[in-house]
Amino acid sequence: MRSLTRRTLTALTATAVVALLGTACTGQSPSGSDGSDSGKDVTITFWHGWSQDNEVKAIKANVAAFEKLHPNIHVNVVGNISDDKSEQALRAGGSDAPDVVSSFTTDNVGKFCSANVWADLNPLLRKDNIDPAATFPAPMLNYSQFHGNQCSLPLLGDAYGLYYNKTAFAAAGITAPPKTFSEFAADAVKLTVPDGAGYKQLGFMPTFHGYETLPAHYLGQYGSTYFGPDGKSNIASDPTVAAMFTWQKDLIAKLGGYDRLERYRSGFGDEFSAKNPFETGQVAMSLDGEWRTAALADDHVSFDWATAPFPVPDDQAATYGRGYQTGTIIGIAKSSSKQTAAWEFVKYLTTNTDAVVSFANAIHNVPSTLAALASPAVIADPAFKTFLDIAKNPNSSTTPASINGGAYQLSIQNFGYDFEAGRATDLQAGLRATAQEIDTAIDQAK
Repeated sequence: MRSLTRRTLTALTATAVVALLGTACTGQSPSGSDGSDSGKDVTITFWHGWSQDNEVKAIKANVAAFEKLHPNIHVNVVGNISDDKSEQALRAGGSDAPDVVSSFTTDNVGKFCSANVWADLNPLLRKDNIDPAATFPAPMLNYSQFHGNQCSLPLLGDAYGLYYNKTAFAAAGITAPPKTFSEFAADAVKLTVPDGAGYKQLGFMPTFHGYETLPAHYLGQYGSTYFGPDGKSNIASDPTVAAMFTWQKDLIAKLGGYDRLERYRSGFGDEFSAKNPFETGQVAMSLDGEWRTAALADDHVSFDWATAPFPVPDDQAATYGRGYQTGTIIGIAKSSSKQTAAWEFVKYLTTNTDAVVSFANAIHNVPSTLAALASPAVIADPAFKTFLDIAKNPNSSTTPASINGGAYQLSIQNFGYDFEAGRATDLQAGLRATAQEIDTAIDQAK
């Protein structure tokens, strides 16, 4: 699971998916059973987006374990499926449509739920006496439902934290990872080694074009809520949003200015390769997800490194340990005529502790149930344990679902590009205009 996939889908397909879901097939849930609960042979089709060898192998292992427990339910697995393709199939319906669908794009939950292409799982959860709030971490539960419609469930998660170069820290005389933003800024400056018009080493790349340094990931450290009780955007009235933009721009100035940083960033290699700037030593600190621990181990970097929670604002120091969370979701097609069997499969993947733990261990993601997070079978070396702790932290948060997906995040991000580059100079006016843009887009989507 990689956030670039989700981010790219959000940015590139928001309009297309809204239009698609607006005309989607919204067949009613079938009444009665498909017979699978009485031993009748049933074959369901499961579409997912994983494509790497270890991911596909892990999915197959979980499917095999499920089929062993349910010998009359057979799962036809189809991988490497995009949200666009699955939504087109759900709109068309018929025998070629999947029964169970997963997505990396939690931003689309509001669309899936409001368009009724994914079935509301609340009745099935109640039938089996599963309390979602006692089963899943709060942020994961939040990003898998919309306005009370639990049309999906979490299937592994991502948590974001701080990666730091211990070798560079020692050379700079820094003995511990920073916990507050003021400590973080001071350390970033200490770790920065200028080289002409560029850098031999940069303490941290703070610009919004950087890898994972998105406004939403920063705002997760502030506990920003994005919307008020009336459903309207509150980014212009929530002081944490202005505080984040002010902090980020101040850090840019301390590290040499926007133009200098962007020139340096142009020399970074691919995010998901051994040329990642943290792995090459181009930056000494990085905001990244738990999957990076596996990459660093596999790529045998030339320095000592460690992980910690990302710092928090100084006036929220007591919340240190929090982090932004997202993940994969899974649901049942509303039009499926095999929902009894489909639910058994979804329930197994999302609530069976052994299934969740084995899958998380295999693909280096965060387990998505409270029981799995506490399981002694979870691979929990010190670097990875940081992210397990972030997932358990009650102050951790996510971005809320919206009827038009991640469009509101894209609006905030676009304003961020203008503000950090100096094209927008009035922060409050810019936030007010962006809030209006968000509200207008949501009203149009309705």
